[in-house]
Amino acid sequence: MRVLLMGAPGAGKGTQAKLLQERTKAVHVSTGDMLRAAVGADTALGHEARSYMDRGLLVPDDVMIGLIAERLAATDCGPGFILDGFPRTVPQARALDTLLKQTGQSLDAVLHIALPQDVAVERLAGRRLCRSCGTIFQAGQDGASSGGRCARCGGPLIQRDDDREETVRRRMDVYARETAPVLEHYRSAGLLREVSGTGTPADVFGRLLKSLPRA
Repeated sequence: MRVLLMGAPGAGKGTQAKLLQERTKAVHVSTGDMLRAAVGADTALGHEARSYMDRGLLVPDDVMIGLIAERLAATDCGPGFILDGFPRTVPQARALDTLLKQTGQSLDAVLHIALPQDVAVERLAGRRLCRSCGTIFQAGQDGASSGGRCARCGGPLIQRDDDREETVRRRMDVYARETAPVLEHYRSAGLLREVSGTGTPADVFGRLLKSLPRA
């Protein structure tokens, strides 16, 4: 199975991708995780990516396309992948089309998780990251402990710079301007499936499963 997960920031793509990975055994490929790992490792790519991510802007196409090509060529992606966070622009989508064609692959579906902007902003502004173990908590949920400490390891909970409300709203503007046209690219190809992102993660997951193409 080879699918794309799309949706505005806060739509829950990462959560749903992990659930799909557990169900289907396809590899979850998250560009956000890949970029944050590069930032954390203080690599040249990390330095370049941070300057864009902290301002809620998209990382340049050439950087992202090279990163994705390298990742999808890895052996663990052979049986299938769930691509989360890419493509974000029409040129990226076209580059991915070319890349897959060159390797004899094709997409099975593009799943778009639709969520009202106000709900997405509220979710992201309330999200906290454990500095020690990297676990992400939603305010008032997931067992996050009081006093700003992680319920799993006791580490400090912080708010990522790109989750601050003003940055989130800029990210939403960028999504509407740059990424929404990608939906039309895949709609015209007959691959797009719209799924409501409201309700619990289990609710959304059930809708995603129903929208997947039958083998």
